[in-house]
Amino acid sequence: MLIRYGYELAFTCPQPTLMVCLLDAHRDQSPQLRYKRPPTTNPLVAAATYIDSFGNAVLRFVAPPGDLTITSDAVIEDSGLPETIDLDANEVPVEQLPNETLQFLLASRYCETDLLGDIAWEHFKSSPRGWRRVQAICDFVCDRLTFGYEHARPTRTAFEAYQERVGVCRDFSHLAVAFCRCMNIPARYANGFLGDIGVPPDPAPMDYNAWFEVFLDGGWRTFDARHNMPRIGRITVARGRDATDIPLVNSFGPHVLKTFRVWTEEIDEATLRDLLTREESGARRSIA
Repeated sequence: MLIRYGYELAFTCPQPTLMVCLLDAHRDQSPQLRYKRPPTTNPLVAAATYIDSFGNAVLRFVAPPGDLTITSDAVIEDSGLPETIDLDANEVPVEQLPNETLQFLLASRYCETDLLGDIAWEHFKSSPRGWRRVQAICDFVCDRLTFGYEHARPTRTAFEAYQERVGVCRDFSHLAVAFCRCMNIPARYANGFLGDIGVPPDPAPMDYNAWFEVFLDGGWRTFDARHNMPRIGRITVARGRDATDIPLVNSFGPHVLKTFRVWTEEIDEATLRDLLTREESGARRSIA
């Protein structure tokens, strides 16, 4: 299966403003790319990429005063199969966890394990360990929270989501991450592209999605407390302790977001050939 994904964001800044962005597919998915038009800005500005402490590739540039648009377009190859379920995946005893996973047991800005610890043990101490326990957490969070874009609030924490019982995908993920950590299961927050492939179309405008990963049987496994079902074509952009670590755009100065457009859709080989042909033609014109 071929999936085309990309974005167009437009900002207005009153002064030169440093921006760092996490918008493109994670570098560990590079082998699956069939086409990629790198991030392009209008007007053209100098940009550089660095790798953060979580292994994410971060785009860095200074936006000039006035309007700036940044766009990218890509095609990735996917198996076309729903994500696998491994009910026999086991928890790793805390004393045997790799060093690099231990930070994902700790409290973070949006995941207050100290406030949620007793609640987590009350609800999940009797759940079978491993995959089944994480799934029980997803079931609980999915049932407890009501999803709605009108409920979005960038400062809402996991404990507040538990109390208020509303949220968007990041709130579902933060609460599930916090519960997993309370149960001594390393959990990290993730975001990326998730199109309506294999599910009824969502009439709401396309957006980035949030989910989470847990460390079971020596590897990271994907879970999604909001959708709470295996999905097709999930494209990871970034991973971190919570949303603090991986904002889509972080500006060190004021800006106004004028345009936010995201696309994720299945395409055929003919569409891919057309994209490649247009890219090649554009490159020839640039050389000429």
